[in-house]
Amino acid sequence: MAEGLGPTPANSFLDDLVAAYPWIKPHVGAPGPAGTANAAAETTRKDSTGKWAAASAGSVASNAVIEWTSVAASEDWTHFTAWSASSGGTFGYSGSVVANPLVSGDTMRLAAGSLTVSVPLAS
Repeated sequence: MAEGLGPTPANSFLDDLVAAYPWIKPHVGAPGPAGTANAAAETTRKDSTGKWAAASAGSVASNAVIEWTSVAASEDWTHFTAWSASSGGTFGYSGSVVANPLVSGDTMRLAAGSLTVSVPLAS
């Protein structure tokens, strides 16, 4: 018996997910189940609305640059969380990001395609 979602509901779910939780926050380690652990010193959440391609094959990826200018501290961002609001709000999901270490005052640009979210499809 197959396990997982069918492609159509999986893609619909992912499109709805990234739309409902568009605010991206950086972390320096795994954010944990509440999305609050290992937060980066940079507290600004960036709006990713309209910066996602349509989900396909159970995966959705960013399709535009998400940028922070003059970051708050020298650190290495390894994860991100997605939230329903620019502050406060509801934690939606988290993921990892591959980035170079930052120096305070740097600009961080997450290139198109650097954020992805996927779900298991039935097999």
